Amino acid sequence: MKLLAHANDSLQGNKRTMIEEENQLEETQASAEQTSDPEASAEPSVNAPISEAEPSHEQAVAETGDTETDDTDYQAAFMDLRSTFAAKEREAEALKAQLEDRNGQYMRIAADFENFRRRTQKEKEDLEQKIKIDTINELLPVVDNFERARSQIKPQNDGEMNIHKSYQSVYKQLVDCLKRVGVAPMRSEGKDFDPNLHEAVMREPTREFPEGAVVEELVRGYMIGDRVLRHAMVKVAAPPEEEAGSADVGSAE
Repeated sequence: MKLLAHANDSLQGNKRTMIEEENQLEETQASAEQTSDPEASAEPSVNAPISEAEPSHEQAVAETGDTETDDTDYQAAFMDLRSTFAAKEREAEALKAQLEDRNGQYMRIAADFENFRRRTQKEKEDLEQKIKIDTINELLPVVDNFERARSQIKPQNDGEMNIHKSYQSVYKQLVDCLKRVGVAPMRSEGKDFDPNLHEAVMREPTREFPEGAVVEELVRGYMIGDRVLRHAMVKVAAPPEEEAGSADVGSAE
């Protein structure tokens, strides 16, 4: 029995030795193959992990999707900017139209104000002229009385002459004041009768003046600028009675 056990142990030991020798031989052969073929040793094995420098297919798809998303965002932002610009442009056009309307209103108001100013100025001037004319018309009879006194009163002594000179100086001062405000007397004698300037109160047959001429100015007329202040009362020349009678006889025949 002891011999059988000893033989069994020897057999087992030999078997283990043979297995170890086979393993060493396989390792030696593998090392020899790697040394003889460097390209095979450089290739990664099937189970080796994927290098970080080479992205996977999933990562490439993800990166492509992000780019497309960025382009879509840019297009949306560009469309928003175009819409905003169009809205601002419409708003600018509306403001421009409103400004033109305000300018038109301003020009119309300015024109109306200028017309009102001119009309008011003219009305003011007309009112001042009317007041001036009314005032002067009240003074003209005083001037007429001074002229009548000068033509009718004949001083007889030094005292009367002094009185005559004193009121004549007042008359001269009054006439000078009227001249300064634009009043001028008409000189109608010898001129043709003009109904716009003269008022005929009588006719006088005469050979000295042609028919229709002013023979005498009974009441002096006055002008203020180009406007008649008072019409002159005049005597108009008529043909002599003999010529008038012969003309009547000739017409009867």
